[in-house]
Amino acid sequence: MEACYSQDIFNATSYNVMAMVIITLQASAGMWINAFMVSVLSIAWVKKKSVNSNEKILLFLGGSRFWYCCFTWVRSFFSILYPWCFHVHPIPQLFAAIQSFLNSSNLWISACLCGFYCIKIANFSHIIFIYLKARIDRIVPWLLLGSVILSLFMCILVYDITDRAHYNNLNFTTLGNFWKPSIRMDEHLFPLFFISGFGFALAFTAVIFSALLLLFSLWRHKHKMQTNSMKNLSMDAHIKAMKFILSFFVIYSINFICVVLTLIYATKKENSMTFLLLVLQYSFPAVHSLTLIFSNPKLEKTLLRILPCLKCKVCVR
Repeated sequence: MEACYSQDIFNATSYNVMAMVIITLQASAGMWINAFMVSVLSIAWVKKKSVNSNEKILLFLGGSRFWYCCFTWVRSFFSILYPWCFHVHPIPQLFAAIQSFLNSSNLWISACLCGFYCIKIANFSHIIFIYLKARIDRIVPWLLLGSVILSLFMCILVYDITDRAHYNNLNFTTLGNFWKPSIRMDEHLFPLFFISGFGFALAFTAVIFSALLLLFSLWRHKHKMQTNSMKNLSMDAHIKAMKFILSFFVIYSINFICVVLTLIYATKKENSMTFLLLVLQYSFPAVHSLTLIFSNPKLEKTLLRILPCLKCKVCVR
């Protein structure tokens, strides 16, 4: 009996160590990539004393993802090594609210970026599209402000719902109904899951709509260049843009599926599956930001210039 108990403790400890190592590597990669993006764009902003709309969105997105990766690591550190903290009011409520704010802002700013690319690059003759293309630079600050306001709304809502769920859970345990708290907890968290899923679905719909419109416009323009026998250089640029937009769409789709499945398995208490989904979800800020860096000539040139220097320093050490 003692051998089985010690084996369980060993398995739990090794699982926690493995989980912490994986999350640390993911968070470090995400922080480094997004910190690089923010620092390069900030330095360019200071030098030129101006920043275009695309760089504004990338700055907000990089900053949001940097703090998202930092907070993810801190939350995982406490949940794995000090789980008793999540039974102390209001620590679980604050963790859930901040995580919701950062996750929501990450998704909504990504959706704004995809919509911006669609309006700026795509070519349609509809009057609404022409109006948006002419005023998109003025609209971008309002889009970013709207993303922050929506994220704050989700943050407050998540705090309120988790606080009520935590309070009801404590009341039921004091009455001795030990089998009911999890049921009652799920009942109170259902509105949270529904509202979160609806918000993520809305952002994902905006990304799908923008990506499909942009891909259709680029494909149509590429087809016109082929029929008119235009230069291969311009056609190669459009093909490259189509590949990047398609990669954004695939990465965002995988992240959205992971978010939805995480909400589903969280109610079923499937810890192993939830952890696997969270690993995939936490890799999204690093992978998508790295794709954005290689799609931006300024960021790509700076990264390729820095990498050999870092390699030389490592070799010297």
